[in-house]
Amino acid sequence: MNIMDFNMKKLAADAGTFLSRAVQFTEEKLGQAEKTELDAHLENLLSKAECTKQWTEKIMKQTEVLLQPNPNARIEELFYEKLDRKAPSRMNNPELLGQYMIDAGNEFGPGTAYGNALIKCGETQKQIGTADRELIQTSAINFLTPLRNFIEGDYKTITKERKLLQNKRLDLDAAKTRLKKAKVAEARAASEQEVRITQSEFDRQAEITRLLLEGISSTHAHHLRCLNDFVEAQMTYYAQCYKYMLDLQKQLGSFPSTFLSNNNQSSSAPVQSVSTPSVLASASASLPSVSNSVVTSGISELKSSSGSRKARVLYDYDAANSSELSLLADEVITVYSIPGMDSDWLMGERGNQKGKVPITYLELLN
Repeated sequence: MNIMDFNMKKLAADAGTFLSRAVQFTEEKLGQAEKTELDAHLENLLSKAECTKQWTEKIMKQTEVLLQPNPNARIEELFYEKLDRKAPSRMNNPELLGQYMIDAGNEFGPGTAYGNALIKCGETQKQIGTADRELIQTSAINFLTPLRNFIEGDYKTITKERKLLQNKRLDLDAAKTRLKKAKVAEARAASEQEVRITQSEFDRQAEITRLLLEGISSTHAHHLRCLNDFVEAQMTYYAQCYKYMLDLQKQLGSFPSTFLSNNNQSSSAPVQSVSTPSVLASASASLPSVSNSVVTSGISELKSSSGSRKARVLYDYDAANSSELSLLADEVITVYSIPGMDSDWLMGERGNQKGKVPITYLELLN
């Protein structure tokens, strides 16, 4: 019975406190009651914490999109994470593309130029897929997890204490309002005592909240270290991808000359799947070993003479600047060399148009 009475009294007190806060809050909104303002330093700390939370959420979510563009895959990963279970292992996009390329290359025949190129490209795509997995794993541990811990841990604590501070502030202002309305001396004395108690509780809660909010600066410093780790992981990933593609480009450099020798047996349509023309053209100057493999004896003779030759264009080529000439596959142009020209280029003419053209896209005609 005593326990029941205690619980009923506590329930009644809680209800009274809630009603008092609700009345105070409503009157403040209507401009009918005064409101104790927080000091400027505490307001700045609260604003900084809220700003940190909002941007941390945006950066975290967009990083997740960057690392895993597939929304269904992200939902699945979140589902397994909530169940505390490991998500089933699946091929990522580069690995899946690589497997398709390898299967296609084996189907067409590893001994054919196209089949061999597909297999080499597929193996490189699988290497990129592995590097992609490592980037996701490293970024999740070193970058996303600390950001998520702040949102789900530190900031939740700040929110809880901030709400408690708001309640203490409402209690204080409600007590001040009752003191103003008190007419009897005994009632005023009780109200003054209540104001002193609520003021003390408010000050203590304000100090607790301030100490928590001042930790935001430490959070920024920690997130800065995590950001450096994320940048380092990206740098490693892109460096690996560049190395893999550079090695692949060197391997594919010999394929255009193979197509030249088998030209009568192949389709007249340009084979663009061997390598991207714009990549070959832009990289040819920095990769002489690649370009040298496609310099036929006819081109060497042309460069050593002052004459011109007709040449058939093997692939479409978009000029990178005004000094170059755009090309269409299978068209015939006039080419010649001029003194001082880079070994990977010739001058090409089509009617009144002329400009530099990459030799990797030309077949000299007799």
